[in-house]
Amino acid sequence: MRNVKFLKLAIVSLLPLASTLVADDARSGGSPRQVTPNAADHGFASVYGALPADQMEFLSTSDRIKSAAASGAPTLVWEALEHGEKVECLDCISAVAPLLYDSNAKTREIAAWWLRRRVFGVFGPGEVYQQTVQTLASDTDPVRRSYAAYALGEFFAAPGIVACAQAVVNDADARVRAAAASALGRLNDDGGGALGAALLDPDSRVKMAALGSAARINAFPSLSAVAALTMDPNAAVRRRAIEVLDALRAKDTVAAVAAAAQNDSDASVRAAACHALGDFGDSSAVPVVQALASGDADTFVRDQALIALRKL
Repeated sequence: MRNVKFLKLAIVSLLPLASTLVADDARSGGSPRQVTPNAADHGFASVYGALPADQMEFLSTSDRIKSAAASGAPTLVWEALEHGEKVECLDCISAVAPLLYDSNAKTREIAAWWLRRRVFGVFGPGEVYQQTVQTLASDTDPVRRSYAAYALGEFFAAPGIVACAQAVVNDADARVRAAAASALGRLNDDGGGALGAALLDPDSRVKMAALGSAARINAFPSLSAVAALTMDPNAAVRRRAIEVLDALRAKDTVAAVAAAAQNDSDASVRAAACHALGDFGDSSAVPVVQALASGDADTFVRDQALIALRKL
């Protein structure tokens, strides 16, 4: 009996919300609603000044969102979705969802941003989010799989962590592995060690994506793997690894960074290493930095070494 009463109470409580959503959706199909008060009560002038009325901001309608999504025109999509953040439109979800696989990265990002704000129609069984997870796991097109990975990163939902971690380790296409590694950074999770595995990937794109994510997440656990990349064959990877160690203030890696400062053939890597040594503040690096300040062949490296000496 108590459960029945509780169920009745829950239904009664939800009825006003459902009525409001239906009413809002019905209203959103009409003319655009003005964001600021009418000119009669001076609201428009206080916000926009002398700006012409046809350039003021309006909330998007359901029809405008669906029309913009169908057009695929980037700026039109961006404007319609940004101005439709609070518009609850179940019919719009099926129109916006395909934009997760648009060729324009900004369009994909804002589509995921809009979808993740929906109260209904996105995160339920068989709905957009679950479909995106399935696309990453099994779609035959690696481009679509990579776009699905990026979308999962933008949805900020926990199931995406496992899906992206599996893609980092198992997907045959480097583009997908790199996208999944980037998504883990957006999700603020190392995927149970998947980012550490990505740092060992044979493809530089995956390593770079993993390094970017390592710098973003809280308490990245695989600093030794980052330090190992200071000896990577690719100079861009070596430099990025040092920049990440610098950003994370990984003082325990001072020996690896000092070795790069002394021995790397690329001046940009040596300069990044000098900067990191200065930020580490470890006095054991002083002799290395002094030698670089006076003897490196590259002017920029010498300048970075001099700056680092001031910090040591």
